[in-house]
Amino acid sequence: MTTVDTAPTRLAAPDTAAVLAALGSGERPRPQGPLAASATFGWRTLLRIKHVPEQLFDVTVFPVMLTLIFTYLFGGALAGSVEAYVQFFLPGILVQSILMITMYTGVALNTDIEKGVFDRIRSLPVWRPSALVGALLGDVVRFTLASVVVLGLGVALGLRPRGGVPGVLAAVGLLLVFAFALGWIWTYLALRLRTPQAVMGWSMMVLMPLTFGSNIFVDPATMPGWLQSVVEVNPVSHLVSAVRGLVHGEVAGSDVVGVLVWAAALVAVLGPLTMRRYRDRA
Repeated sequence: MTTVDTAPTRLAAPDTAAVLAALGSGERPRPQGPLAASATFGWRTLLRIKHVPEQLFDVTVFPVMLTLIFTYLFGGALAGSVEAYVQFFLPGILVQSILMITMYTGVALNTDIEKGVFDRIRSLPVWRPSALVGALLGDVVRFTLASVVVLGLGVALGLRPRGGVPGVLAAVGLLLVFAFALGWIWTYLALRLRTPQAVMGWSMMVLMPLTFGSNIFVDPATMPGWLQSVVEVNPVSHLVSAVRGLVHGEVAGSDVVGVLVWAAALVAVLGPLTMRRYRDRA
């Protein structure tokens, strides 16, 4: 009768010194700096468009729909003609179109969290805020594309910017600065809420009163006194006034300064809060 050796096979202990020597034999790559790491994550944001072109809907079709609907709906009633109304309205709808799509920064981040990509990114040996800053910078490219679409449509509808090309470029630049700062609100919400749908819902609750309770559609002088007070303290109203002034060459310096102060305040407050939540999230 043969016997079977059932004793467990013992594996030889690895040579720790040899393993460490092998790992250390090659030259380690130089770690990316904050700017390079942020640019890499920004490029990752843009690559999503390559693989999912439908993401361009919110920066192309959506702004066109808003512009056409509100221009032809209110133009004749408020200004007598579409051509007259578009001079006042187009800079405002440009602001609304860009601000409404900033929410997708938070939606994309929350989607990464839901799929587990978030934990992988946090484990990388890079500058900790680079993932968030890069995502926001990548979205600035999308906002620029949306601005070009809205302005091109505005010119086709009869917009004649008296501020010329420099004024239009300055207006878009100021809008992008504020949109970047506003995006920190959505990144913070993305780290606090559980689903992308929740992030979108809360974002709409913030954006709707900010945009519709402003001077985008009509002159505040036509509003009741109590509503004028609300509109005047709305940061979006300052942004619209600044953009409208730059486009038509009649900008007030106080509006531009007010927008920059609001943008700086948003980053100063939401940036540290977001990074603390980013670091502590389990």
